Amino acid sequence: MTVESTNEASESKRAAALASLVAATAITLLKLVTGVLTGSLGMFSEAAHSGIDLVASGVTLLAVRASDRPADDDHNYGHGKVENLSAAFEILLMLGSCGWIAYEAVSRLRHPDHLHLAFSPWPFVVLGCSIAVDLTRSRALHKAAKEHQSEALEADAIHFGTDIWSASAVMLGLACSYIGQRFGIAALDFADPIAALIVAGIILFVTLRLARITIDSLTDATPLEVRQQRHRDIVRELERITDVLSVERLRVRRSGPKYFVDMTLGLPRNLTFQRAEQVTLAARYAVQQFLPDADVVVSTLAAVASSESVFDRVRAVAARANLSIHDVTVQQIDGSLHVEQHLEVPETMTLREAHDVASRLEADIRHDVPEVRSLLTHIESEPSTIDEAASGPPAAALERNFLKVAREFRDIIDVHEIRVTRSHGGAAHGLQISCHCTLPDGMAMDRVHAVITDLEAAFRHDHPDVTRVFIHPEPATDNCHEEPVAISLSADPR
Repeated sequence: MTVESTNEASESKRAAALASLVAATAITLLKLVTGVLTGSLGMFSEAAHSGIDLVASGVTLLAVRASDRPADDDHNYGHGKVENLSAAFEILLMLGSCGWIAYEAVSRLRHPDHLHLAFSPWPFVVLGCSIAVDLTRSRALHKAAKEHQSEALEADAIHFGTDIWSASAVMLGLACSYIGQRFGIAALDFADPIAALIVAGIILFVTLRLARITIDSLTDATPLEVRQQRHRDIVRELERITDVLSVERLRVRRSGPKYFVDMTLGLPRNLTFQRAEQVTLAARYAVQQFLPDADVVVSTLAAVASSESVFDRVRAVAARANLSIHDVTVQQIDGSLHVEQHLEVPETMTLREAHDVASRLEADIRHDVPEVRSLLTHIESEPSTIDEAASGPPAAALERNFLKVAREFRDIIDVHEIRVTRSHGGAAHGLQISCHCTLPDGMAMDRVHAVITDLEAAFRHDHPDVTRVFIHPEPATDNCHEEPVAISLSADPR
């Protein structure tokens, strides 16, 4: 959400709260004056109810202003809980009014001599206006609350919606009392205090409903709108993401209008860091489809995928120990598996240290992959120095001889970008040669590997001083090297 849209939402919420405050003030004064003129307990109860609405509207306006403040160092999750505190204050006021109204109603029922009412049309006029105003502001508050996900405005909307029913109960009670006095029906004299009890019951019902919502918010309970079906929908959408093996945990809390989601996903343990980042971004997007603008934190757990091969499991054990292995081969001998692998260690490490590392790795592999009965680890040093380019007649002679050997292989179309370097920066460590080798596009990879392996072996047979031959195979359609660096096999090397 942009800063401009956030400011617009804040202004809209404040305008709705301010309009509710103005309406509550006018209605409270009208009901109070009418109650004094008529002596109706029902009107006094309505005036008290509207007085609570007035205080609640004022607190809501202040809470909305405070809750819109951005997060800071002292409130990392923002100030949304202020709305819940204002609702808690409103609950206390409503419980107090319930007790007072119920007490007065019971007192009048016990002492019928205080039940005489002075007939006046004004209570009906005032209550009719109150119902119209409450209907209008309840709809306006509900619309603003739904649009901006404001818990304080939604509580006010529910509260004022029930005012319509309570005002209707008072009107009915007044009408029955007047009819009883006019026609001498004594039983109807109790209609006004009974109506007051109905109003107290409605206030209590709303109070308990608000209390549940407020307590849930203050205790970080899962929001009602996220429970059950939507929670299942979110989990189902997360499980549809490629490479998500499981949803281990999904927790949702709400602070004001903003949702905070904390989840833990099980991902394949051989997943690359970059792919894991892509999965977490997709998970955030999936959650925000159901909870727009939610603050989503994704944690991941390394999990074993059912599709893992023995090779994957062996590499996963090495990766867990932060070790680099390559050229892993697996053979089946007498019903059990034999693994051979190349382990890279720093070139400054001693043989004793390197052997200990290899032994621990082999033990871990046997533990995690019990099918493996035997292992053979080739330990090799991982160079940390930069090789120097070799030049002069020796390098040129090696290039010519390499082309001569390559010409004996019919499958090889072209060899180019031949480079000769000195291994580990010194002649005592031998020479290395690398090149690009062009082969037919449709050649199978096992045949490609065989060709470049045979080429390496043939060249090193004639040049044992070359410690390493690195050949990069490429298809003929990708052979787009520049002519000055290309050396065709059909050309005369001399």
